[in-house]
Amino acid sequence: MDVERIRSHFPALAEGAAHFDGAGGTQTADVVGDAVRDTMLSAISNRSTFTRAEQRAEQVVAQTRGALADLLDADPGGVVFGRSMTALTFEFSRALAKTWRPGDEVVLSRLDHDANVRPWVIAAENAGATVRWIDFDPETGELEDVSAHLGERTRLVAVTGASNLIGTRPALRPIADAVHAAGALFYVDAVHLAAHAPVSLAEFGADFLACSPYKFFGPHCGVVAAAPELLAELHPDKLAPSSDAVPERFELGTLPYELMAGVTAAIDFLAGLEPEATGSRRERIVTSMTAAAAHEDALRAKIEAGLAELNALSPLTVWSRAAERTPTLLVTFAEHEAADAYPFLAERGVNAPAGSFYAYETARRLGLGAAGGLRFGLSAYNNDEDVDRLLAGLREFLSR
Repeated sequence: MDVERIRSHFPALAEGAAHFDGAGGTQTADVVGDAVRDTMLSAISNRSTFTRAEQRAEQVVAQTRGALADLLDADPGGVVFGRSMTALTFEFSRALAKTWRPGDEVVLSRLDHDANVRPWVIAAENAGATVRWIDFDPETGELEDVSAHLGERTRLVAVTGASNLIGTRPALRPIADAVHAAGALFYVDAVHLAAHAPVSLAEFGADFLACSPYKFFGPHCGVVAAAPELLAELHPDKLAPSSDAVPERFELGTLPYELMAGVTAAIDFLAGLEPEATGSRRERIVTSMTAAAAHEDALRAKIEAGLAELNALSPLTVWSRAAERTPTLLVTFAEHEAADAYPFLAERGVNAPAGSFYAYETARRLGLGAAGGLRFGLSAYNNDEDVDRLLAGLREFLSR
């Protein structure tokens, strides 16, 4: 990839920091900021079809649903826009739980961010349903077989597309097939995965697919995609005069048109990461994201090789070990605190945060607790110089 061409679109990089904090939210592409600004400063109003301002609002919404449908390989009519993935998941948990009864079961994963855990735990408690847990092997980071946790009372299974803490990518299609064989619904958190690989509601076999555009160069907001027919079966709490159409019934209040325009710009930017990509926007997204993944994985391999050398200087543990994983590494040190490495690196212009990053169950299962570890999250704009600065900073830290 022409990483310098990509970097030229990120004004924030001119400040000089090497960003390994993309797993918590990437920097924003200039075209995204331009789209947000242009939309906010244009004539715009509530959606309708008479005035130019009304028509512009309708156009922004339609374009964003279309762009997200291309990104997620979904139907535009099933794309729900919201304040955040967390807020939307709470909304869907409440709507789905209206059909649950005491004795029903909800199956959750200890590999997940709490946004795909706590909403379901709370909804299950309120409905009198039972929560069952899918474990993972701390030694390998691999999720255990989901089938053993399914039964005739299973109503929903929620699993991450990729762990935001250690990068593990579970094989989603086999899980989906087992879930559907049990007559349950499958909710996939693709927030971390969508930033690093092509994603597909259809190919994953998911009933719901969630993501957050600020993880892939866009503005802060959340999205859930599902089949329109499935959304039509759900009845969220809403105001009496608000639309009961799908997907509008799930979108409370006036939509943030400027953020939606930013999302469209971010997806078009993703589709152009590989300038030689051709075909439909969906095809260009797949080509570009595949190329970006190869670039990020090469940098990850360089970091892993560097960490292996540093291990001889001072013992450390790399917790990201799954066969299929994103370019996300979690590290702890035998003789130093990860929380101390965070500000040490920051003083040297290397942004690599420490913590559990809301992956509460994952960090606890690894025995790390709330302290978690030091996380390196790569993005398409990272380059070899960034990696060199990271490894040099770590060497200095461990040599103290």
